[in-house]
Amino acid sequence: MDGKVALITGGATGIGKKTAYMLAGSGAAVIITYRKSRKEAERVMEDIAASFGVRAMAIQADASIEEDCARAVGAVIENFGKIDIFIHNAGPYIQERKPMADYTSEEWNYLMNGNLNGFFYMAKEIIPSMRKNLWGRVISFGFERSDTAPAWIYRSAFAAAKSGLTSLTKTLALEEAPYGITVNMVCPGDITQEWKEKDIIEAAGISDDTVPVGRPGTGQDLARVIRFLCDHQSDFITGSIIPVTGGKDVLAKIFHK
Repeated sequence: MDGKVALITGGATGIGKKTAYMLAGSGAAVIITYRKSRKEAERVMEDIAASFGVRAMAIQADASIEEDCARAVGAVIENFGKIDIFIHNAGPYIQERKPMADYTSEEWNYLMNGNLNGFFYMAKEIIPSMRKNLWGRVISFGFERSDTAPAWIYRSAFAAAKSGLTSLTKTLALEEAPYGITVNMVCPGDITQEWKEKDIIEAAGISDDTVPVGRPGTGQDLARVIRFLCDHQSDFITGSIIPVTGGKDVLAKIFHK
């Protein structure tokens, strides 16, 4: 991945952070965006630059605001000359469970803009650079079974945005295939905050009887799949929706110990 430039939205913490380390460890220059976590983002970038000897940069940008997205992409192009890899990890989420009728318009628009429109805001600025270079990797994030557009009670806005993003991911894959650009989606299982920044070795030996493979999922599980999708030789994989769930997407309805 030497010479590649990767932009990861929401990369100051969690799965985005683990992905940043994974790509930097493979030789890519890494840029992350953050909304409020400035100290965390700058600390991550300083550590990555020192640990892997690659260029690293943190940019404040809210994925739900079009102007922020355009500004962030412009800053990356100005400083790095291109963007080879775009990973839309940022995804606003409201913890409170409530019916659709109880959402305010502001809450609904925030979730839609951050999860669905934010991908569009970023991608439309990035794709021309990738087309010019006849190479690119675009990766979005869904949720378990988002490719089936399932009902998710009390999570209507998030589920609708991610289901729409699933369709957009597939469409973009077909549109950009002639330019050497692949577009795929990864769908994490129930990886909790505690485990989003952990490695697989830390989960080994930890029992989780809600997961068929028997252990918790980690941020490294997702980062390894993303790294694979970004590889030069992964160009035959595009338009794919890839679950990383420990088997829960297959057996969740019947697997209960």
